[in-house]
Amino acid sequence: MAKKLSKNVAKARAAVEPRPYTLADAVSLLQKVKFAKFDETVDLTMRLGVDTRHADQMVRSTVVLPHGLGKTKRVAVITTGDRLRDAEAAGADFFGGEELVEKIQKENWTDFDALIATPDMMKSVGRLGKVLGPKGLMPNPKTGTVTTDVAAAIKEIKAGKVEFRADKTALVHVPVGKLSFDQQKLVENAMTVITAVVKAKPSAAKGKYVKAAYVSSTMGPGVQLDSSVIDAAGKA
Repeated sequence: MAKKLSKNVAKARAAVEPRPYTLADAVSLLQKVKFAKFDETVDLTMRLGVDTRHADQMVRSTVVLPHGLGKTKRVAVITTGDRLRDAEAAGADFFGGEELVEKIQKENWTDFDALIATPDMMKSVGRLGKVLGPKGLMPNPKTGTVTTDVAAAIKEIKAGKVEFRADKTALVHVPVGKLSFDQQKLVENAMTVITAVVKAKPSAAKGKYVKAAYVSSTMGPGVQLDSSVIDAAGKA
């Protein structure tokens, strides 16, 4: 039996016309139909024409949102020596060496939004795959979270750096801010992500790369974006 939609959800969905929208119009619509009593997150979803079963068609990278995410991420750093002081000075919320590895492993502790590790600690961090992997928290050189410059990595994440990657169904989901943001800030954040995804097109990808793109809010409807958004990103 189909779950009955609440009046608010039904009303919000009914406000979306069955056509693609410009990015500015889509964001404006989401803000108009808002009914939740909390500040919802706005998400961008892109359906790509890649087969992620093949390593040469994997899409994964990071991008710094110009206007951040509306919240400060909690950052943990696993390192040793002088870099512990660097991590503290740069504003890391948690930092340590082997003792932090043990805490994560023994307690399944993941009370942070991002984890940075220096290369010398990756042998120990490698043991944490079962805890960190499912939550997407495993440090990776491709996303800048395995680095010797921990201060720069912390500052980027705190400033609004987000990771994107195509999942098994070739979908990319990325938060681009809060619904309370000024419309132009949400548009600029979303365009920054779209442009980064377009530029990350694997050379092995064949046919149409971006098949569809949508924006949605936590409780709100999904709104399809028109192709001009993707075309503009390709020219950026």
